[in-house]
Amino acid sequence: MVEAILDPTGGRRAVAQGAAVLTPNRLKLAGATIGLLENTKKNAAPFLAELGRLLVERHGAAGVVARTKTAFAMPIPEEQLAELARTCDAVITGVGDCGSCSASAVADGIAFERHGIPAAVICSDAFIVTADAMAGMRDATGYRYVVTPHPVAVLGPDEVRKRAEEALDDVVAILTSVAS
Repeated sequence: MVEAILDPTGGRRAVAQGAAVLTPNRLKLAGATIGLLENTKKNAAPFLAELGRLLVERHGAAGVVARTKTAFAMPIPEEQLAELARTCDAVITGVGDCGSCSASAVADGIAFERHGIPAAVICSDAFIVTADAMAGMRDATGYRYVVTPHPVAVLGPDEVRKRAEEALDDVVAILTSVAS
């Protein structure tokens, strides 16, 4: 017998994509230091590392600061948030490839934004409802994040690089432009 899994958010996209940028301080990537906060999910580190490499190579970012979150389903610890906010001009976090890590990644992105640091959150498309629900719970309805096809964890190295390449334009748009 198959058992259904219930979605407590109602199973539909809670908000329209777009608005609710929490900090107007968008940046120019040239010369910027980009934080890469990976959440320990399989393939999160190589996905973010490839994005960092592409931002340095193609957009003139000065470099990256890579950090690992201690628990993928928990908010970023305050001391880690403070360190990245102090040392980075922007942060990319994820990869939200399950319900709890997607919600947590969005919560982290919102926390960075509230500290004045532009953040690009990466979530897989299977967990848009979860990501939107967390944004709503954090008073950031409409929070913009990057969506990549699900799943990420099962991809090989070449597929991870391709997926990062496909996400690059959206990451750049979130980090550099204010939503209308």
